[in-house]
Amino acid sequence: MSPLAWRPMTAGDLDAVARIAVVGFPDHFEGRPCFENRLALNPSGCFVLAAGDGEPQGYLVTYPWSAGSAPTLNTVIPAIPADAAVIYLHDLTLLPTARGGGWSRPIVERLVDDARAAGWPTLALVAVNDATAFWARHGFSAVESPGLAAKLASYGPDARYMVRPL
Repeated sequence: MSPLAWRPMTAGDLDAVARIAVVGFPDHFEGRPCFENRLALNPSGCFVLAAGDGEPQGYLVTYPWSAGSAPTLNTVIPAIPADAAVIYLHDLTLLPTARGGGWSRPIVERLVDDARAAGWPTLALVAVNDATAFWARHGFSAVESPGLAAKLASYGPDARYMVRPL
């Protein structure tokens, strides 16, 4: 078996991505149509962690989005917003068997490099599952966004909007 590596996500990965999402985010369900939509909107921002063309062990989904905002969970987005000003990190998760291998850092740094090269000033995300400290280690800081309070509540009591200036 070849070693794990990050590669671009394909339509053939979507069933596995949906299964991994259930494991990584059991309290924040998002189905295959949501991931299919994000891949169609921004294929260059979607990756899977796999051994070659093997079964994905994790995924990253990102796309341009409005600053100070977050999409509603498990929704299909008709288009990238016209006022997109950040690259939104929708999800990064690994199966438990792939965790602890240092796989997050290289894909986050690739995201940083790609976003910088494309001229984006900031990365943004909503941290859930007590992941604020994890994201802080990747250079993100929590920011208060009163306009997001109701939406963040739908993500759970520990949800925090976080940004990383580039």
